[in-house]
Amino acid sequence: MSEPLIVAEQLIKRFGEFTAVDGIDVQVEKGEAFGFLGPNGAGKSSTMRMIACVSPITAGRLRVFGLDPATQGADIRRRIGVVPQLDTLDVELSVQENLWLYGRFFDLPRPEAKRRSAELLEFAQLTDRATSVVESLSGGMKRRLSIARSLINEPELLLLDEPTTGLDPQARHVLWDRLYRLKQQGVTLVLTTHYMDEAEQLCDRLVVMDQGKIVAEGSPRSLIGQYATREVLELRFAADGNAAAAPQLEGIGERQELLPDRVLIYADDGEHALTETHHRGLQPESALVRRASLEDVFLLLTGRTLVD
Repeated sequence: MSEPLIVAEQLIKRFGEFTAVDGIDVQVEKGEAFGFLGPNGAGKSSTMRMIACVSPITAGRLRVFGLDPATQGADIRRRIGVVPQLDTLDVELSVQENLWLYGRFFDLPRPEAKRRSAELLEFAQLTDRATSVVESLSGGMKRRLSIARSLINEPELLLLDEPTTGLDPQARHVLWDRLYRLKQQGVTLVLTTHYMDEAEQLCDRLVVMDQGKIVAEGSPRSLIGQYATREVLELRFAADGNAAAAPQLEGIGERQELLPDRVLIYADDGEHALTETHHRGLQPESALVRRASLEDVFLLLTGRTLVD
């Protein structure tokens, strides 16, 4: 088997007295889609910046392609693509000019930069907007252009920091499709997200981070199987009624979580749990039985939802 593309051992990042990343161990294999899942401030972006060789590590060991970012950062950066959390496009240039200019940063000859740009515009479904000024694009188009730009150097590894934050559902699904196609082409993907559905859709494996530490690791399905039941019953009672109802729900299912707006009951059979709720004389204003998700895993591990 080939060596992992990324190896982090007891990796630490501090900013003064604040520890953003607190001794994490991570391995990312070639060709997989790997995710860092967690709320804002969990340490995801700090980890990505160290992998991208734009922020030095404080302690521990980090290797990317077997190279040391501290001494071989330039060699690593030539082989990776980076999509930052905030778009850094030149809004006064056209779509294709953004790609041509970025290609020149990698010393691509002008004809080669234009050839690759045309291919990437087709990949990003932006060919018809090639001459449009970037400022006129929608948010989803700008994100697709940012991804296209990150691929101009034909990277082996693509780093994406919160790639779909702020996008509407349709734009998110278009981006997911583009990223899935990249993975099929053999590009290794590493992304951060606080959207549990995004992690489930895109990631072969992921780590759940909270307060700079890794609190769980595995495939989305294995984490759900390990930390959650098959189904979850969501109950909403009248205003201020959730806390009052919670004690009367004790013993239904395997466990329950009281949230400000609802009560969650974790059970292998959600409909049976709902029937038992009614047998106890409780009448919620709404009830929903759904499959367990990564958000339930995160709630169990950290005591809060992914978007807190």
